[in-house]
Amino acid sequence: MKHLLTLIFVCMFGSGVKAAGVYNVRDFGAKGDGQTLDSPAINAAIEAAVKDGGGQVLLPAGTYLSGSIRLKSNIDLHLSAGCTILAAPAQMNAYDASESFGGFPEYQDGGHTYFHNSLIWAEGQTNVSITGHGMIDGKGLTRRDTERAGNLQGGSIGTGDKAIALKLCRQTTIRDITIYRGGHFAIIMTGCDLSTIDNVTIDTNRDGFDIDCCKYMTITNCRINTPSDDALVLKSSYALKRPVLCEHIAISNCNITGFKCGTLLDGTYVPEPVGWVCGRFKLGTESNGGYRNISLTNCTFMYSSGLAFEEVDQGRMENIVVSNITMSHVHHYPIYITTGCRNRGPKEVTRQSSARDIMISNVLADDCDSLCSIIVTGMKDEPVRNVWLSNIRLQFRGGGTKDLVNKDYREQGTNYPEPKFAGWTPAYGLYARHAEGLHVSDVTFSYERPDFRPAVVLDDVHGATLRNIDAQLEPGIEKVVTFRSKDISVQ
Repeated sequence: MKHLLTLIFVCMFGSGVKAAGVYNVRDFGAKGDGQTLDSPAINAAIEAAVKDGGGQVLLPAGTYLSGSIRLKSNIDLHLSAGCTILAAPAQMNAYDASESFGGFPEYQDGGHTYFHNSLIWAEGQTNVSITGHGMIDGKGLTRRDTERAGNLQGGSIGTGDKAIALKLCRQTTIRDITIYRGGHFAIIMTGCDLSTIDNVTIDTNRDGFDIDCCKYMTITNCRINTPSDDALVLKSSYALKRPVLCEHIAISNCNITGFKCGTLLDGTYVPEPVGWVCGRFKLGTESNGGYRNISLTNCTFMYSSGLAFEEVDQGRMENIVVSNITMSHVHHYPIYITTGCRNRGPKEVTRQSSARDIMISNVLADDCDSLCSIIVTGMKDEPVRNVWLSNIRLQFRGGGTKDLVNKDYREQGTNYPEPKFAGWTPAYGLYARHAEGLHVSDVTFSYERPDFRPAVVLDDVHGATLRNIDAQLEPGIEKVVTFRSKDISVQ
């Protein structure tokens, strides 16, 4: 019997006969030698599987030089251990042209508008997956936002832009793969529902995940190294030609870092030598629809910016829960919550951006840049409402001067929502302005070098409760300073 089973296995897999539902790209002419352009063979395998009703398109160990791969419904693109999909250089003209946006005004960056000039892309497909312990190496992809200048208006024809781009897909899964040098976005998903991303490793020089206008998604057990741009960012752009909420997204057990690109994968973990590293988890900036029912829990950050929640394009941000976060070597700010009126969208839309019901708890961070405290800022006629900050311990580097308490801190207004452009905050621990219902409890602020700012500054804040604030202070410096605020309870 043992010999019979061995004979069957050899007949199925060793003689070029495919197993039922498995389409080996080698059987369609792929070489896997890193020199031959293999994307035509991979696409042929996908089309054969589609013709048969679906199946697994298998890439065995090898290096597959590739242009655009068109993923279709009921296809599992499986990257075996030892497999690398290597993005072809632009001069090979191996990528699909960017699609037309249909003459509708573009209110978002080209990276959120065009998808077909990507290494792997799908639009309007169902039950698609990219799995396996293989790698995508985006060596031939551009880091730049080149869609308009490139494939559409006579620039660098053939330029590949993103590693994986999925639009209007349902029941999508990305699991176990590694992406190195992912181009402009390693993974962008727009208007995708019922999605799972699990155990994915990204080490790239621009964005890691961009999740735009999606709903009912889980992102778990991922490692994301992005020293130059956002690690895991949720967006709500106008790419679908209407405002669409990004909602019901659950993220857990992820590591976000800002090491030099490539050093997460090679295990040397070299801090990026520049003065500012991005990394971070963010909602925004594209926020036409907004965000609702978002949870982030059990995640770690190292050599990155922290948590950013930005609603500036007339959407709404509500029901956000963050818990159990650790951060070390935090650039610029640990926690940033803001609304504004950039309003990048149709001029006939007149509603205001809004934010409410945001709960952040159990956060521990050390070596935080003292440029910015925790920031909670709304607008004069539309304050941020109902924010809870509890069980938080932040250690800052210090160095702030006493005169900063009276600084005319920049209103967000139409500005790009990035704290580095506003400069030092008036408080070293928490600065809040234009807020209603701010509840802070069991929070510890400390610093390494003397800082002569108050721990907390509240400006035009109403209905605030501060309980058990343990803050390091220099002699003569007040713990809490309020301007135009009322109904404040300090315990």
